[in-house]
Amino acid sequence: MKNRETDFVLPFNEIKIEDIPLVGGKNASLGEMYQELKQKGVEIPNGFAVTAFAYKHFMSVTGLKEKIKDLLLTLNTKDTRNLMAHGKKVREEILKAKIPEEIEKEIIYFYKRLSHEYKEKYTDVAVRSSATAEDLPDASFAGQQDTFLNIRGEEKILEACKKSFASLFTDRAIS
Repeated sequence: MKNRETDFVLPFNEIKIEDIPLVGGKNASLGEMYQELKQKGVEIPNGFAVTAFAYKHFMSVTGLKEKIKDLLLTLNTKDTRNLMAHGKKVREEILKAKIPEEIEKEIIYFYKRLSHEYKEKYTDVAVRSSATAEDLPDASFAGQQDTFLNIRGEEKILEACKKSFASLFTDRAIS
């Protein structure tokens, strides 16, 4: 039996609201809407989510987790220049890292499947974060990460995924 908690990618037709810890609030809501409203004739675009596990795997396998921890040792969020410099370094490290092949393969597989469904060689997609703790009772993180629209093609989607990961470390998100 498949262990959803160690999947790198989940399609909307398999995502429920209970999956917030796996795919974040936005993606869980999109999956729920896709499954519930599509059958009632409401047009909901299909898609897929790169999971929190994929992000953690990427950070671990590439050594970024430790590298970022070391980079942030001297972070001072009250010093704007310090904050900006640290955020920039972290984002640069993420962007120069290579997504592990096992994650790339799954993202490309689901992207090709989605493109085929829309009868296009490369369909346009939006790539955005869907934090697993986006709106807590005592804090809101909504809108702090970047969104990438009209992404088309395998290389572009992989690059947008890395940019999305890097945007977890924008100055406003770190602060």
